[in-house]
Amino acid sequence: MPEFPTITHVALTVSDLGRSVPWYQKLFGTEPLLDEETGSFRHVVWLVGGQTLVGLHQFPDPADDLAFNERRVGLDHLAFQCSERSELEQWAERLEALGIAHGGIVDAGYGSGLSFRDPDQIALEFFAPPLT
Repeated sequence: MPEFPTITHVALTVSDLGRSVPWYQKLFGTEPLLDEETGSFRHVVWLVGGQTLVGLHQFPDPADDLAFNERRVGLDHLAFQCSERSELEQWAERLEALGIAHGGIVDAGYGSGLSFRDPDQIALEFFAPPLT
């Protein structure tokens, strides 16, 4: 049996790519690699961290118009890896410069996190391993 593989990509369904693409573009600090109509939906994709693809999908026929809620079955949040807590401090400054509200850095025994939300209220986080 091979070693379990790493995550290659994640796709988030958003309500309005016209609003979300510029927001994520500012957050990632780069242009998307891909922006295409697939026939059944449109998606826009970035490469982050040199190896993970993050895509946004918008469907022409959404199932409902309910806002994201991590208490529903499905995605709770998406976390981006930072190597140490000091990176979280830099990201907090960057989020503030971008006008993105965040919950401040929270330290726990399993690591430290900096939580924030996208325009659809999808929960995102920068996460660093515990202090050593």
